[in-house]
Amino acid sequence: MTDTASGERTLVLIKPDGVRRGLCGDVIARYERKGLKIAAAKMLLVSKETAERHYDEHKAKPFFPELVRFLTSSPVLALAVEGRNAVAVVRLLNGATKPWEAVAGTVRGDLALALTPNVVHASDSVATAQRELPLYFHEKDFVSYQRVDETFL
Repeated sequence: MTDTASGERTLVLIKPDGVRRGLCGDVIARYERKGLKIAAAKMLLVSKETAERHYDEHKAKPFFPELVRFLTSSPVLALAVEGRNAVAVVRLLNGATKPWEAVAGTVRGDLALALTPNVVHASDSVATAQRELPLYFHEKDFVSYQRVDETFL
């Protein structure tokens, strides 16, 4: 489910490089400062099967094995982020996929070092979020709460 009382819900993965570099707090703080909520969070080792399902649309591409290998190489922090226009807002905050094209002030513009280890993954559409969220979360994992600033947003 990606529609919530406070807007959309989207998936964010803080990738192995972000976890290993200790960037989780910085990344989460950027979403929260923008008024988004963390509806669920889970530190996990992604299985090969889940990684393959996650990147299914890239299965025929030559870089598919590298994506799977990287995502399964170390822990990730999976987040369900929600709020008004959450998919678009998270994508904007993350910046361009290619770090050398990402604007300063974005997660990738400030923190990413290369193309695959680019700190974060985020669903690129509501439909993608609907497919990706169940790979990492069950409905019981989501927590509903109201931020103190929601009445002003």
